[in-house]
Amino acid sequence: MKRLGKVKVAAFAALAAIAVSAPIAIAQQQGTGSDGQAKQRGEWGGKRGGGRHGGGRGFGFRGIDLTDDQKTRLQQLREDFSTRTRGLREQLRAKHMEIRQANDGGTFNESLVAQKLTEAASLQAKLMGEEFRLRQDSLSVLTAEQRTQLEQRREERRTRRGERRGRGSNEQQQEWQ
Repeated sequence: MKRLGKVKVAAFAALAAIAVSAPIAIAQQQGTGSDGQAKQRGEWGGKRGGGRHGGGRGFGFRGIDLTDDQKTRLQQLREDFSTRTRGLREQLRAKHMEIRQANDGGTFNESLVAQKLTEAASLQAKLMGEEFRLRQDSLSVLTAEQRTQLEQRREERRTRRGERRGRGSNEQQQEWQ
């Protein structure tokens, strides 16, 4: 029974690591054009993608009027983040490859997978710390008024999301009646 618990924990950790790192990999692939230049998206020239960090995420700054200086500073923060975390992302990809390889060949090496998941989780935690740092640094570029606008937009999205969820539940309940 205890062994089953370890497998569940290992599986959950693997899924969590993949769920967090997959958007990063996708954002990195989509972040450059065929000429190798960074694609410019959004109103402030930043990359956009899923997740928490600036290696492809714009933190929802669209719709916030930014000065050219702010745009430049945010772009520099994202570039610094990308440079600073490149090694972490590469190590994390390598750990994920090692986990996949541990499952190849028809045999499952539970202890090896658990070890690699633990190593990957440590790397993921470091990356998340850097993402948090990027977010805080990015927010510090905004004025108090811009941060207020950003919070208002976030709250509006939460409200709309809640309304959409509520409608879906009500429609399903009506169908069952």
